[in-house]
Amino acid sequence: MYNYRKVTDDLYWVGGNDRRLALFENIHPLYHGVSYNAYVLLDKKTVLIDTADWAVGQQYFENINAVLDGRNLDVLVINHVEPDHAALIEEVLLRWPKVKIITTRKAVTILKQFGFPIDIDKVDMVDEGDTRSFGKHTFVFVKAEMVHWPEAMVSYDTTNGVLFSADAFGTFRSLDGKLFSDEYDFRGEWIDDARRYLTNIVGKYGPPVQHLLAKASGLDIKFICPLHGPVWRDPMDIAYILDKYVHWATYEPEEKGVMIVYGSMYGHTENAAEVLAHKLCERGITNTRMYDASSTHVSYLISDIFKYSHLVLACVTYNLGIFPPVKDFIHDMQALNVQNRTVAIMENGSWAIRSGSLIKEEISKMKRMRILDEGVTMASSLQSQNMPDLDALADAIAADLKK
Repeated sequence: MYNYRKVTDDLYWVGGNDRRLALFENIHPLYHGVSYNAYVLLDKKTVLIDTADWAVGQQYFENINAVLDGRNLDVLVINHVEPDHAALIEEVLLRWPKVKIITTRKAVTILKQFGFPIDIDKVDMVDEGDTRSFGKHTFVFVKAEMVHWPEAMVSYDTTNGVLFSADAFGTFRSLDGKLFSDEYDFRGEWIDDARRYLTNIVGKYGPPVQHLLAKASGLDIKFICPLHGPVWRDPMDIAYILDKYVHWATYEPEEKGVMIVYGSMYGHTENAAEVLAHKLCERGITNTRMYDASSTHVSYLISDIFKYSHLVLACVTYNLGIFPPVKDFIHDMQALNVQNRTVAIMENGSWAIRSGSLIKEEISKMKRMRILDEGVTMASSLQSQNMPDLDALADAIAADLKK
């Protein structure tokens, strides 16, 4: 049975929700599912904006048929060809063989790489600033290269002020019957999923996101329709998510606070990290989060390093190196271009204590990362002789946060 929703005049959401998928891109855990968004515009010409993943194929086509209500489909706009959004293109072409595709030249190349039977004669390849009219609605097309694939574009409906933003402004989670951000407690319930989505999927490409934000600032945006997550229509919500994107794309912390990530084999390094957290609270620093690197998926760690200004890495030495889960976190930070954070190091080991020096070496490879001089070195477990160093570290972090 069809299950679409009206977005604004002539525009309908025709996507679907997937609550069975365990790993997004076969990497990132999905405990609350994900939506695949697509849209139909009814004008003199009918326009389908993007397709979806095979997982929601039946729902997707039932929704489209219900909205079209017997009309033919004239145009398919493809903003992004990643398979979770492009998987149903071939089925669209089989059902509506006369449909005209509007997309970028690079998108056509990648679609052919995936094996889609694209007839070039039926493709209208658009470039930056090109416009197309479908009746009373006129779209302008804007390149969004490397947000987060090279072929990506966004489409802006100048009539309704709708920005079809591809993967930008998307988020994890299924929609659960609601569609618009103002139908949720987004800031309390959804923002962590939005950050985890953006930072892990697009986080590496901060400069291209900044470039897209600069282009978007010149548009009169009344709606943002992403390919995942809720649609944005409330002006305050749009301003809120734009501000978050500025922070994430420029690698500026959202908040002054401390993220403590520990790698502990038998609980001794964990104990030292927790003692530090208590000492920070005694100094008035309560905006803190602790994570066990061994039991926390790295996508959550990446999300919070984009949130907090300060990072403490408490790590045991393992095989004369960095404890592997902590090392994986550091390598993900490097891969996703994390920068502009203050880092403190606590190291442990029963012999040849090396994790601290190796962590410093890895962090030093990253841009604009400041390592505090204060640190803690433990031999097997936290001892009374370590407490002055631990107090000095807590003092240094607290003083730095209060600047």
